[in-house]
Amino acid sequence: MPAAPAVPVPPAAADAHRHPQIDPLAALRTPADPPWDVYLTGTVFLDIVFTGLDSAPVRGTESWARGMGSSPGGVANMATALARLGLRTSLAAAFGDDHYGDYCWDTLEQGEGIDLTPSRTVPGWHSPVTVSMAYEGERTMVSHGHEPPPEEPAPDCPPRARAAVASLTPGRPAPWIAQAAARGTRIFADVGWDDTGAWDLAGLTDLAHCEAFLPNAEEAMRYTGTDCPRAAAHALTAHVPVAVVTLGAEGAYAVDRRTGESAEVPAIAVEALDPTGAGDVFVAGFVTGSLAGWPLADRLAFAGLTAALSVQEFGGSLSAPGWSEIAAWWRKVQSVEGQDPAALRRYAFLADLVSDELVRPWPLRRAVPTIGFRHPA
Repeated sequence: MPAAPAVPVPPAAADAHRHPQIDPLAALRTPADPPWDVYLTGTVFLDIVFTGLDSAPVRGTESWARGMGSSPGGVANMATALARLGLRTSLAAAFGDDHYGDYCWDTLEQGEGIDLTPSRTVPGWHSPVTVSMAYEGERTMVSHGHEPPPEEPAPDCPPRARAAVASLTPGRPAPWIAQAAARGTRIFADVGWDDTGAWDLAGLTDLAHCEAFLPNAEEAMRYTGTDCPRAAAHALTAHVPVAVVTLGAEGAYAVDRRTGESAEVPAIAVEALDPTGAGDVFVAGFVTGSLAGWPLADRLAFAGLTAALSVQEFGGSLSAPGWSEIAAWWRKVQSVEGQDPAALRRYAFLADLVSDELVRPWPLRRAVPTIGFRHPA
């Protein structure tokens, strides 16, 4: 298998994501389509990210960070990643009625163009907050939040959408998933760590409504009782049509039971600054390719590329790439001397999607250091 193209990934552009210049579903749209491409629901956090730390904070001392960014986090990471790839995204979430909640709402609705019609502001509820400290390619996080409000956050009837992204919880089915699937919505699901230690696929009852399941290698092997992530992917197709297993530094492997396709794409070697949100960006890239009808290998390569671009920036939703970053990477990688032609062919599908007109000058700042500046009178 050819290696992935090797090239330093430039810093992300400041605001290229806010008005996507590519609609990946343009050729497929009809007047009868659902109003939204993707629906999702979950908890929005305010993320505050400290960067430029040379080492972990030491007890009893004060550490000064050289950089800081703030952005909506939690489910907002996924929503932002989808919207920046040009998908019409609708989010159902509860927002606190504090300044943090107002900031997150405005950033998602006005800054990213995400539909918040199914969302609501809850009087007297404080926004959950996560402080993340990034150093040595890893992160340490401290979170705080109050009990979520009742019925938080999914509405009784989810809006019509081509697809939905769900996070499955063992033993806790979410009624909206079955409702959405019954209306023709394609469900893409990931899963978190099973704190119970049971690792029982039978506990993931909503998996029966899903088109694709995207666990990491450790999760896939534990759920299937296998000792190989590729074998785990094949075992998962007994429960879901498409299984995608992320392999960390090795890339990702996927199997489609319906077509008999399997694909493996190596990871793109990059200098990772902060892995926050990379998994969400990977899922968003795979969903985009799936809705656009791309072959399995192209979907997998695109998902891996968007995730690789995201770890070059600090923060979760702050780091989600838009089409300008993708176009810049594609132009840059073709100019690297001695590039493996087979590796370039793996991403050749990008040639029909991006153009030099999308590329923005580097570097531009994406993150801002505060919750928001007051506008002058």
